[in-house]
Amino acid sequence: MTNSELPNTLVKNAQADKARHTVETPQLRENQILRAGQIISTDHKSIAALMFALLAACFAFQLNASMLSPALKGMESALNATTAEIGLTQTAFFASAAVFSLFLPRLADLRGRRRVLTVMMLLTGIGCVISAVGPSVQWLFVGRIVQGVAGPTVVMCLIQLRTHVFDPKKYGLLMGVITSVNGGIAGVDAILGGWLFDHYGYESIFWTMAVIAVIGALSLHFMTNESTVVNPPKMDWIGTLLLVLAVGSLYLALNELAALEDANWVFIGILSVLTIASFVAFWKVEQRSRQPLVTTRYLKDRATWGLLLTTFLTLTGVFAVMNQIVPAIAQDAEAGASLSPSVAPFVTLTPYALAGLAMGPLSGYMAGRFGYKKVLQVGLVGSVITVALTLLLVGNTNLAIFAIISILVGISYAGIANIMLNGLCIVLSPEDNPGYLPGLNAGAFNLGAGLSFVVLPLVQTIMTRASGVASGYTSGIIVGVIILGLALACSCLIPRERTVE
Repeated sequence: MTNSELPNTLVKNAQADKARHTVETPQLRENQILRAGQIISTDHKSIAALMFALLAACFAFQLNASMLSPALKGMESALNATTAEIGLTQTAFFASAAVFSLFLPRLADLRGRRRVLTVMMLLTGIGCVISAVGPSVQWLFVGRIVQGVAGPTVVMCLIQLRTHVFDPKKYGLLMGVITSVNGGIAGVDAILGGWLFDHYGYESIFWTMAVIAVIGALSLHFMTNESTVVNPPKMDWIGTLLLVLAVGSLYLALNELAALEDANWVFIGILSVLTIASFVAFWKVEQRSRQPLVTTRYLKDRATWGLLLTTFLTLTGVFAVMNQIVPAIAQDAEAGASLSPSVAPFVTLTPYALAGLAMGPLSGYMAGRFGYKKVLQVGLVGSVITVALTLLLVGNTNLAIFAIISILVGISYAGIANIMLNGLCIVLSPEDNPGYLPGLNAGAFNLGAGLSFVVLPLVQTIMTRASGVASGYTSGIIVGVIILGLALACSCLIPRERTVE
């Protein structure tokens, strides 16, 4: 059947699809090369300078995410605010980070990755200054929202790294170094935040963040190369707005659910309806758009939904176990080691973060040699086993056991599985839209972590009331292990990654 015999709508769709996927040969300057569908400048060739710039940017984001934690309680009196108000500013930061992560990687594909990353760092610094000089919790709220623009820093740095390093093994190693920072700077960030607060007040923490953000911006501008996709189209702002509404509403609904008995169910219902309506509208807009944020063809691909489902379930299964349940067991006088809140992290979160930081570069190198999917599945198998081992901590007072099991989870999840989930979203991305999957995967990270703090504590609370504290901890961990098992099963759906070369 010829085109003339087809219905007019099919002809138009076929022509639009052809136009969308036809790439004209670009005109290159003397300092530019064309590689894997990317136009890359060649002004800077030092890998050491590149890594300094990318790590500075990642440090800037990680400090914004974790450095403030020890000062939150003291900020209540300093700003004459309630615990709920200070907590809301933290929610604002992470919600903002989740939203910006959805579209900034794609915007960087079109407008230039160095340019967008540099602007992100400068805006983050401005947000830090607002938070430092703001006289009230309302100004802190505004500042934290602006700081959230740094949300997609890590995945955007990985895309930038891929435009500079083409050897798979070398890229994997350096990817592991960068991504391992995403789990925390071995606890030093929180320790430094506590020291600054004790000696100079909470404002000094924000000024420190601002300085690092400016260093990140300057180093990105002067030490990295610019890169874009070939013949970049216009940004799909309508699709972006609808996706932001869908994911932002879902994130806020999950955050409200975490309040359990105090949750506002009417608010949750409104957010749920808004989530569904926004996503349906997003899908229809992307089907009709000539220049969509994400083509529905990619959304239907196993490389997209297989990875997103694996990421979502992995975070749901492990995040609350290691960030809430295990620290709570360490502090519990009845069913744990009865440690103080200031001591408990040294046998739980600190060894966990250190292990992940040390293992990250090695797992990245192994991914470049054996494949990201295989290494991911090794990490997920290890995560299932080691998270199950946290059951041994219930009723245990041996601090060495706490540290050893935390290290094992740090190796398997933080040092392997987490690294591979970040790496896969880069190597599975298509040449014409390398930013869409990292953006969606960052959303899956945030939503999975949010749901983890809803499901596991809910199970823990129900079983504690029914059978006691120890039963609550045990039940929460078991549910986490089951969800991790589902993540392992879903990882089989992820297709083989595209070569990094």
